[in-house]
Amino acid sequence: MRFHFITVGSPKLSYAKAGWDEYYTRLTRYHTLKLTRVKDSGPESEGKLILEAARGVHLMPLDPRGKQFSSEELSAHLEKLALHSEGDVAFVIGGPTGLSDEVRARAGTLWSLSRLTLPHDLAMVVMLEALYRASTISRGEPYHK
Repeated sequence: MRFHFITVGSPKLSYAKAGWDEYYTRLTRYHTLKLTRVKDSGPESEGKLILEAARGVHLMPLDPRGKQFSSEELSAHLEKLALHSEGDVAFVIGGPTGLSDEVRARAGTLWSLSRLTLPHDLAMVVMLEALYRASTISRGEPYHK
């Protein structure tokens, strides 16, 4: 399965840069990865760039209105997408003012990490770790335990 990460901006804090690098590298053992960084320019402008970058793939942006998954449920959801020929998934983290209505409307899956509001940098790391954990679950590896 190919994962395309589309983020508004990049991690700025040192812990987030280190966490991003760590889990991004770990994910390369399971998936082909692509990264697109979009400039912070407001939801409408960012939305156009996000949708352009995510053409033809299953769009799975983070959004507080989205579905919350357990680690096992996320693993099963990704396996289901892979089985239904949606082998490319674009995970999107919008800017500080959120996603445009167009991005939410185009989403195949709206994903919420938590009901909590997370700082942008932390959300990036939590998303990658969750995807890494889901990948190890799919492979039956012991990381999840």
